[in-house]
Amino acid sequence: MEVHLIDGTYELFRHFFAVGPSFDQNGNEIGAVRGVLNSLLGMIAAGATHIGVATDHVIESFRNDLYPGYKTGAGIDPALLSQFVPLEKALRTMGVVVWAMVEQEADDAMAAAARRASADTRVTRVLICTPDKDLAQSVVGTRIVQLDRRRREIRDAEGVRTKFGISPESIPDYLALVGDAADGFPGLPGWGAKSAAKVLARYPHLEDIPKNAHDWDVSVRGANKLAAALSNQWDDGLLFRRLATLRTDAEVFDTVDALLWAGPRPEFEPLCRSMRATEMWKRAKGLQSQNI
Repeated sequence: MEVHLIDGTYELFRHFFAVGPSFDQNGNEIGAVRGVLNSLLGMIAAGATHIGVATDHVIESFRNDLYPGYKTGAGIDPALLSQFVPLEKALRTMGVVVWAMVEQEADDAMAAAARRASADTRVTRVLICTPDKDLAQSVVGTRIVQLDRRRREIRDAEGVRTKFGISPESIPDYLALVGDAADGFPGLPGWGAKSAAKVLARYPHLEDIPKNAHDWDVSVRGANKLAAALSNQWDDGLLFRRLATLRTDAEVFDTVDALLWAGPRPEFEPLCRSMRATEMWKRAKGLQSQNI
């Protein structure tokens, strides 16, 4: 079996900006929710059987306590923010397992789920469905891969090396050096994608990088300044790496059998009516009939 792990927060953002506004019977904006549900039904129609969706129930996480500049919910369009909870409810009534994260993030849940699913010998492949570079650290060979559904690209460990120039296990170190604007931390002065990739390809983790650039077994422009920045802001580098390192201890599932989609719950029908999407209920029931 294959296991599909979905970044619900990313999907909600993607559909919010891709589709026009749509309202339920009570006048609430619901277009992005409908878009995500239809997208998942499309995956099921294409053969996906075991599915888990992770969402950021609360945008802030334990990482905000570690670093004040870490991303928050500030600036998110209220019409988008208002659809987070309705999405979780809709997914559950559609029969999909949802991990609504509070202390940790959706990325942590997917990392934890990927590790647990890959430990099951019945699982042939785990697909982490998000283009987020953070999740590249969870890729393992061809067994745990990333799937960019929008671009229809699958990235295994070799694909990570091709894209970033480093192995998956070095991704947190890479982000510590170059920063991650989406998550709100800047990285270290002078370090860019090319220099970080070149150094980490030789020295996989921050601790492996010689403090003196003259000892580097790799040629990098401005090596002395880069080495100085790493030395002078060592504690920042370790902090940024901690921010970039995904947790794998989230409570997700006991067995992958829990992720099997068995069809919508009865309450999905009235929910679809309230969203003015009765065709979605019919589609879900039709797929359930095919899968029985």
